[in-house]
Amino acid sequence: MKKLIGPAVILLLVILVGVFWWRYYFVFAEGVKAGNLNYFEKKGFIFKTWEGRLVQDGFQSPNPGALQSNEFRFSAEGDSVALILERSGGKFVELRYKEYLNPIPWRGASEYVVTEIIQVGDSRSDNFPIK
Repeated sequence: MKKLIGPAVILLLVILVGVFWWRYYFVFAEGVKAGNLNYFEKKGFIFKTWEGRLVQDGFQSPNPGALQSNEFRFSAEGDSVALILERSGGKFVELRYKEYLNPIPWRGASEYVVTEIIQVGDSRSDNFPIK
C-alpha cells in the first residue's frame, strides 16, 4: 500500500498542474478585432493591469432600420502596447489578441489579452500601420 501512495501523489499533482495550465494558460483562440477605442485604464486592487473597451460598429440590430454596437473588453499585455493605446482614446484601432479560457489577476480582468496593435487611425479610412 505504501508503494502506491508516492506514485498516486505524483500523478495527482501532474493532473492538477495540467488542469491549471489548461484553464489559465492554454490559448483558446487568436484573432484581430477593430473598432473605436472607448476607454483604456490601469486598474486593480492588488495587481494593476491595463483594461480597455473597443466599440465595434455596423452590427445589424434585431429592430428594422437600427444599428447595434458590439463591445470588446480586453486586457493589454505589456507597457509598450499600453503606451500606444493610452494615447489612442476615441480613435479607430485594430488589435491582435489571444483568448484564454479564464482570466488570472496578474494577466488582467478579461479572457482577451491584446498582444499587438496593428493600426491606429482617426477614422476607418485614415489608418496607418504601427511599427
